[in-house]
Amino acid sequence: MIDATEARKGITIELDGQLYIILDYQHIKIGRGSAQVKLRLRDIRAGHTIERTFQAGDNFKRIRLEQRSAQYLYQDGDLYYFMDNETFDQTPLTSKQLGDALNYIREGMTLMISRHGEEAVGIELPITVELTVTETGPSFKGDTSQAGTKPAVLETGITIQVPYFVSTGDVVRVDTRDGSYLERA
Repeated sequence: MIDATEARKGITIELDGQLYIILDYQHIKIGRGSAQVKLRLRDIRAGHTIERTFQAGDNFKRIRLEQRSAQYLYQDGDLYYFMDNETFDQTPLTSKQLGDALNYIREGMTLMISRHGEEAVGIELPITVELTVTETGPSFKGDTSQAGTKPAVLETGITIQVPYFVSTGDVVRVDTRDGSYLERA
């Protein structure tokens, strides 16, 4: 059990029989009353986001998720299949379970699958991924990283801002936490 004041981003808790991951927390101290903690939570199974406020003395059951290395194989409709690197079992996950991670995964990529018991509940992305630019504006001689940015569509379909010198076909490194361009790979 953890106290509401010990809540931090990334912790998984059980609330009303559902598993939630804490996306954001805010500690609020009111003049005369007790402190409150405002949490933004994402339901791990259903994928929706809620906001709840708790008193400082409220307790939650902390859930530990098992992390297993897996390789992304393919997509079939709304299901995305991953293969466990140790047992070679295939695990399907829905687009709701994956959420924004779909913007950063490509076939053959190795990542971590989060499990609660025998049930797969989501994936843990690496901090950076390398993706190929499929469409962007032209590059001109003399363009530098400080000159500005232009939109670029990557192989997964996500659009990010890149420096002017990046051209179609380049491989770029992207931060999965905020979707920002880091460097050419």
